[in-house]
Amino acid sequence: MSPDRNTGGRGGSTAAPSGEREAAEPVEQMIPLAKEVLRVGQRTVETGRVRVSVTTETAEETVRESLRTRRAEVQRVMLGHEVREAPQAREEDGVLVIPVVEEILVVEKRLVLKEEIRLRFVDTEETVEQTVERRVQRATVARTPPQEAGEPAPGTATMNGNNEEPKP
Repeated sequence: MSPDRNTGGRGGSTAAPSGEREAAEPVEQMIPLAKEVLRVGQRTVETGRVRVSVTTETAEETVRESLRTRRAEVQRVMLGHEVREAPQAREEDGVLVIPVVEEILVVEKRLVLKEEIRLRFVDTEETVEQTVERRVQRATVARTPPQEAGEPAPGTATMNGNNEEPKP
């Protein structure tokens, strides 16, 4: 049998006339090929949400700290000595000595050392305890399932844009 020439080798067959001999003609067939196309892309998939809450608590606590102070003890020493020029301030055994001079009128002018001011610096330290309030913040993290598209998350507010209170 030979392929039907009217169908292009794709269909039924017809019987050859009895006088013709069958010739072996090559038959051309079409084989459809499949081709796959791969597209790689990214999309955002929500796998869950996280809610972080921060709370501030006040805790009373006793604190202990050393406080330093410095005060000056003033001692006035009356001298009444005559000097030719004003002495400079000086330090003697941890005491700052500041000379005070005065000009007095006599028939002649003389420089008299009237007094010295002696400053001794005394450092003290004391421990003070005081109850104070301090603020402590704690964060709580809660994981929630993803929301459907267009659905607001629970506990969220929407603003109307006029700086008014949010509408729940």
